[in-house]
Amino acid sequence: MPELPEVETVKRGLAPVMEGRAFAHVRLNRADIRFPFPDNFIERLQGVILERLSRRAKFLVAELSSGETLLMHLGMSGSFIVGNKRAGQNPKHDHVVFTMSGADNPLIIYNDPRRFGFMELLEAGDLGRMADLGPEPLSNNFSGPALFDKLTNKKAPIKSALLDQRVVAGLGNIYVCEALFGAHISPLRLSNTLSEDECELLSAEIKTTLKLAIEAGGSTLQDFAAVDGALGYFQHRFKVYDHKGDDCPTKTCAGTISRIKQSGRSSFYCDKCQK
Repeated sequence: MPELPEVETVKRGLAPVMEGRAFAHVRLNRADIRFPFPDNFIERLQGVILERLSRRAKFLVAELSSGETLLMHLGMSGSFIVGNKRAGQNPKHDHVVFTMSGADNPLIIYNDPRRFGFMELLEAGDLGRMADLGPEPLSNNFSGPALFDKLTNKKAPIKSALLDQRVVAGLGNIYVCEALFGAHISPLRLSNTLSEDECELLSAEIKTTLKLAIEAGGSTLQDFAAVDGALGYFQHRFKVYDHKGDDCPTKTCAGTISRIKQSGRSSFYCDKCQK
Protein backbone atom coordinates (compact mmCIF):
# COMPACT_ATOMS: atom_id res chain seq x y z
CA MET A 1 0.00 0.00 0.00
CA PRO A 2 1.34 3.49 -0.81
CA GLU A 3 2.48 5.15 2.41
CA LEU A 4 3.02 8.81 3.27
CA PRO A 5 6.07 9.40 0.98
CA GLU A 6 4.32 7.83 -2.00
CA VAL A 7 1.11 9.82 -1.47
CA GLU A 8 3.13 13.02 -0.98
CA THR A 9 4.95 12.28 -4.25
CA VAL A 10 1.60 11.88 -6.04
CA LYS A 11 0.26 15.08 -4.50
CA ARG A 12 3.29 17.05 -5.67
CA GLY A 13 2.84 15.68 -9.16
CA LEU A 14 -0.88 16.42 -9.38
CA ALA A 15 -0.96 19.88 -7.82
CA PRO A 16 0.57 21.78 -10.79
CA VAL A 17 -1.97 20.34 -13.26
CA MET A 18 -5.06 20.42 -11.02
CA GLU A 19 -4.88 23.38 -8.64
CA GLY A 20 -6.72 26.47 -9.85
CA ARG A 21 -8.45 24.56 -12.65
CA ALA A 22 -12.04 23.44 -13.03
CA PHE A 23 -13.14 19.88 -13.69
CA ALA A 24 -14.12 20.37 -17.34
CA HIS A 25 -15.29 16.77 -17.68
CA VAL A 26 -15.55 13.79 -15.36
CA ARG A 27 -15.96 10.20 -16.55
CA LEU A 28 -16.60 7.14 -14.41
CA ASN A 29 -15.93 3.77 -16.02
CA ARG A 30 -17.68 1.87 -13.21
CA ALA A 31 -20.12 2.61 -10.42
CA ASP A 32 -17.71 1.81 -7.61
CA ILE A 33 -14.16 0.99 -6.65
CA ARG A 34 -13.77 0.01 -2.99
CA PHE A 35 -17.03 1.82 -2.24
CA PRO A 36 -19.73 3.22 -4.54
CA PHE A 37 -19.04 6.71 -5.80
CA PRO A 38 -21.03 9.44 -4.00
CA ASP A 39 -24.46 10.33 -5.35
CA ASN A 40 -24.30 12.76 -8.28
CA PHE A 41 -20.49 12.53 -8.22
CA ILE A 42 -20.07 13.79 -11.78
CA GLU A 43 -22.55 16.65 -11.42
CA ARG A 44 -20.97 17.79 -8.12
CA LEU A 45 -17.52 18.03 -9.73
CA GLN A 46 -18.01 19.25 -13.31
CA GLY A 47 -17.47 22.99 -13.57
CA VAL A 48 -16.11 23.19 -10.01
CA ILE A 49 -12.60 24.56 -9.39
CA LEU A 50 -10.06 22.55 -7.42
CA GLU A 51 -8.69 25.36 -5.28
CA ARG A 52 -6.07 23.49 -3.24
CA LEU A 53 -4.67 19.96 -3.21
CA SER A 54 -3.01 18.70 -0.05
CA ARG A 55 -2.18 15.47 1.74
CA ARG A 56 -3.44 14.36 5.15
CA ALA A 57 -1.93 11.07 6.32
CA LYS A 58 -2.41 8.76 3.30
CA PHE A 59 -5.30 10.80 1.85
CA LEU A 60 -5.27 13.27 -1.02
CA VAL A 61 -7.46 16.21 -0.03
CA ALA A 62 -8.89 18.47 -2.77
CA GLU A 63 -10.61 21.64 -1.55
CA LEU A 64 -13.30 22.66 -4.05
CA SER A 65 -14.87 26.01 -4.92
CA SER A 66 -18.26 24.48 -4.12
CA GLY A 67 -17.26 24.26 -0.45
CA GLU A 68 -17.05 20.48 -0.61
CA THR A 69 -13.86 18.42 -0.26
CA LEU A 70 -12.88 15.59 -2.58
CA LEU A 71 -11.16 12.94 -0.46
CA MET A 72 -9.12 10.36 -2.39
CA HIS A 73 -7.28 7.24 -1.21
CA LEU A 74 -5.02 5.06 -3.36
CA GLY A 75 -5.77 1.82 -1.52
CA MET A 76 -3.38 -1.03 -2.31
CA SER A 77 -2.66 -0.47 -5.99
CA GLY A 78 -4.17 2.84 -7.05
CA SER A 79 -2.24 5.35 -9.12
CA PHE A 80 -2.85 8.61 -10.94
CA ILE A 81 -1.61 9.11 -14.48
CA VAL A 82 -1.20 12.54 -16.06
CA GLY A 83 -1.83 12.41 -19.79
CA ASN A 84 -0.82 8.93 -20.81
CA LYS A 85 2.53 8.67 -18.99
CA ARG A 86 1.99 5.10 -17.92
CA ALA A 87 4.37 2.92 -15.94
CA GLY A 88 2.87 -0.37 -17.08
CA GLN A 89 -0.70 0.31 -15.89
CA ASN A 90 -3.30 -1.58 -17.88
CA PRO A 91 -5.95 0.77 -19.38
CA LYS A 92 -8.69 -1.71 -18.49
CA HIS A 93 -8.21 -0.61 -14.87
CA ASP A 94 -8.79 3.09 -15.63
CA HIS A 95 -11.81 3.77 -13.41
CA VAL A 96 -11.97 7.59 -13.26
CA VAL A 97 -10.91 10.17 -15.84
CA PHE A 98 -10.74 13.88 -15.01
CA THR A 99 -10.29 16.44 -17.79
CA MET A 100 -9.19 19.74 -16.28
CA SER A 101 -9.82 23.18 -17.74
CA GLY A 102 -7.18 25.25 -19.49
CA ALA A 103 -5.63 25.52 -22.91
CA ASP A 104 -3.85 22.20 -22.47
CA ASN A 105 -6.89 20.40 -20.93
CA PRO A 106 -4.75 17.99 -18.88
CA LEU A 107 -6.11 14.47 -18.51
CA ILE A 108 -5.91 12.87 -15.04
CA ILE A 109 -6.56 9.13 -14.97
CA TYR A 110 -7.14 7.06 -11.83
CA ASN A 111 -6.06 3.44 -12.38
CA ASP A 112 -6.57 0.75 -9.73
CA PRO A 113 -6.26 -2.99 -10.54
CA ARG A 114 -7.27 -4.22 -7.07
CA ARG A 115 -9.94 -1.52 -6.52
CA PHE A 116 -9.14 -0.85 -2.84
CA GLY A 117 -8.93 2.88 -3.42
CA PHE A 118 -11.91 5.22 -3.10
CA MET A 119 -13.16 8.76 -3.60
CA GLU A 120 -15.59 10.58 -1.35
CA LEU A 121 -17.15 14.04 -1.32
CA LEU A 122 -17.38 15.73 2.08
CA GLU A 123 -19.66 18.60 2.94
CA ALA A 124 -18.07 21.79 4.26
CA GLY A 125 -16.72 21.24 7.78
CA ASP A 126 -16.99 17.45 7.60
CA LEU A 127 -13.65 15.73 8.24
CA GLY A 128 -15.01 12.26 7.47
CA ARG A 129 -12.33 9.61 7.82
CA MET A 130 -9.77 12.24 8.84
CA ALA A 131 -11.57 13.13 12.08
CA ASP A 132 -9.59 10.84 14.39
CA LEU A 133 -6.16 11.11 12.78
CA GLY A 134 -3.13 11.88 14.91
CA PRO A 135 -0.52 14.55 14.12
CA GLU A 136 1.32 14.68 10.83
CA PRO A 137 4.81 13.24 11.43
CA LEU A 138 6.51 16.04 9.46
CA SER A 139 4.64 18.80 11.28
CA ASN A 140 5.64 20.76 14.38
CA ASN A 141 2.82 18.99 16.22
CA PHE A 142 4.82 15.75 16.15
CA SER A 143 7.80 15.68 18.50
CA GLY A 144 9.47 13.54 21.14
CA PRO A 145 7.32 14.88 24.00
CA ALA A 146 4.15 14.55 21.90
CA LEU A 147 5.00 10.94 21.06
CA PHE A 148 5.86 10.17 24.69
CA ASP A 149 2.45 11.48 25.77
CA LYS A 150 0.71 9.29 23.18
CA LEU A 151 2.59 6.16 24.28
CA THR A 152 2.48 6.58 28.07
CA ASN A 153 -0.63 4.44 28.55
CA LYS A 154 -0.18 2.09 25.60
CA LYS A 155 0.86 -1.49 26.28
CA ALA A 156 0.90 -2.53 22.61
CA PRO A 157 4.25 -3.19 20.90
CA ILE A 158 5.76 0.03 19.58
CA LYS A 159 5.51 -1.25 15.99
CA SER A 160 1.74 -1.64 16.33
CA ALA A 161 1.36 1.71 18.10
CA LEU A 162 3.14 3.60 15.31
CA LEU A 163 0.84 2.02 12.73
CA ASP A 164 -2.18 3.31 14.68
CA GLN A 165 -3.22 6.37 12.69
CA ARG A 166 -4.58 7.95 15.88
CA VAL A 167 -1.06 8.03 17.34
CA VAL A 168 0.65 9.48 14.28
CA ALA A 169 -0.90 9.89 10.84
CA GLY A 170 0.41 8.39 7.62
CA LEU A 171 3.01 5.90 8.81
CA GLY A 172 3.05 2.44 7.25
CA ASN A 173 4.91 -0.80 7.66
CA ILE A 174 8.01 0.01 5.61
CA TYR A 175 8.92 3.32 7.17
CA VAL A 176 8.13 2.22 10.72
CA CYS A 177 10.59 -0.68 10.33
CA GLU A 178 13.25 1.68 8.99
CA ALA A 179 12.71 4.34 11.67
CA LEU A 180 12.77 1.83 14.52
CA PHE A 181 16.07 0.49 13.21
CA GLY A 182 17.51 4.00 13.05
CA ALA A 183 16.48 4.56 16.68
CA HIS A 184 17.80 1.11 17.74
CA ILE A 185 14.40 0.22 19.23
CA SER A 186 12.96 -3.27 18.88
CA PRO A 187 9.51 -3.51 17.26
CA LEU A 188 8.63 -5.83 20.15
CA ARG A 189 9.18 -3.20 22.86
CA LEU A 190 6.03 -2.27 24.72
CA SER A 191 5.12 1.30 23.93
CA ASN A 192 4.86 2.46 27.52
CA THR A 193 8.44 1.35 28.26
CA LEU A 194 10.00 3.94 25.95
CA SER A 195 11.75 6.76 27.77
CA GLU A 196 11.43 10.42 26.88
CA ASP A 197 14.90 10.34 25.33
CA GLU A 198 13.99 7.31 23.22
CA CYS A 199 10.81 9.03 22.02
CA GLU A 200 12.87 12.08 21.08
CA LEU A 201 15.26 9.92 19.07
CA LEU A 202 12.43 7.92 17.48
CA SER A 203 10.46 11.01 16.41
CA ALA A 204 13.62 12.42 14.80
CA GLU A 205 14.28 9.14 12.96
CA ILE A 206 10.70 9.07 11.68
CA LYS A 207 11.06 12.59 10.27
CA THR A 208 14.44 11.84 8.72
CA THR A 209 13.26 8.56 7.15
CA LEU A 210 10.17 10.16 5.63
CA LYS A 211 12.07 13.16 4.27
CA LEU A 212 14.67 10.94 2.60
CA ALA A 213 11.92 8.74 1.14
CA ILE A 214 10.07 11.75 -0.29
CA GLU A 215 13.30 13.04 -1.84
CA ALA A 216 13.71 9.62 -3.50
CA GLY A 217 10.15 9.68 -4.87
CA GLY A 218 8.93 7.01 -2.45
CA SER A 219 9.43 3.26 -2.75
CA THR A 220 8.40 1.07 -5.66
CA LEU A 221 8.11 -2.55 -4.55
CA GLN A 222 5.38 -3.71 -6.92
CA ASP A 223 3.32 -1.17 -8.81
CA PHE A 224 3.80 2.30 -7.32
CA ALA A 225 4.68 5.04 -9.79
CA ALA A 226 4.53 8.83 -9.72
CA VAL A 227 2.05 10.64 -11.96
CA ASP A 228 4.68 11.00 -14.70
CA GLY A 229 5.44 7.28 -14.67
CA ALA A 230 8.67 7.65 -12.68
CA LEU A 231 9.42 4.90 -10.16
CA GLY A 232 10.44 5.51 -6.56
CA TYR A 233 14.00 4.69 -5.53
CA PHE A 234 13.99 4.61 -1.74
CA GLN A 235 13.76 0.80 -1.76
CA HIS A 236 17.44 0.81 -2.75
CA ARG A 237 18.20 2.48 0.58
CA PHE A 238 16.28 0.12 2.87
CA LYS A 239 18.45 -0.90 5.79
CA VAL A 240 16.26 -3.63 7.25
CA TYR A 241 12.96 -3.88 5.36
CA ASP A 242 12.93 -7.02 3.18
CA HIS A 243 16.52 -7.84 4.22
CA LYS A 244 15.87 -11.00 6.22
CA GLY A 245 19.10 -12.94 6.80
CA ASP A 246 21.39 -10.10 5.75
CA ASP A 247 24.10 -8.74 8.03
CA CYS A 248 23.07 -5.80 10.15
CA PRO A 249 24.21 -2.61 8.35
CA THR A 250 25.46 -1.13 11.63
CA LYS A 251 29.23 -1.54 11.31
CA THR A 252 29.79 -2.28 15.00
CA CYS A 253 27.07 -4.95 15.12
CA ALA A 254 27.56 -8.60 14.26
CA GLY A 255 23.83 -9.32 14.13
CA THR A 256 21.59 -10.34 11.24
CA ILE A 257 18.21 -9.04 10.15
CA SER A 258 15.24 -11.07 11.40
CA ARG A 259 11.68 -11.17 10.11
CA ILE A 260 8.72 -11.72 12.41
CA LYS A 261 4.96 -11.35 12.06
CA GLN A 262 3.15 -8.70 14.08
CA SER A 263 -0.59 -8.27 13.63
CA GLY A 264 -0.37 -10.00 10.26
CA ARG A 265 2.46 -7.78 8.98
CA SER A 266 6.16 -8.46 8.57
CA SER A 267 8.59 -6.69 10.87
CA PHE A 268 12.25 -6.60 9.93
CA TYR A 269 14.82 -5.74 12.60
CA CYS A 270 18.18 -6.62 14.14
CA ASP A 271 17.59 -8.47 17.40
CA LYS A 272 21.10 -7.61 18.56
CA CYS A 273 21.27 -3.83 18.27
CA GLN A 274 17.55 -3.04 18.49
CA LYS A 275 16.50 -3.34 22.12
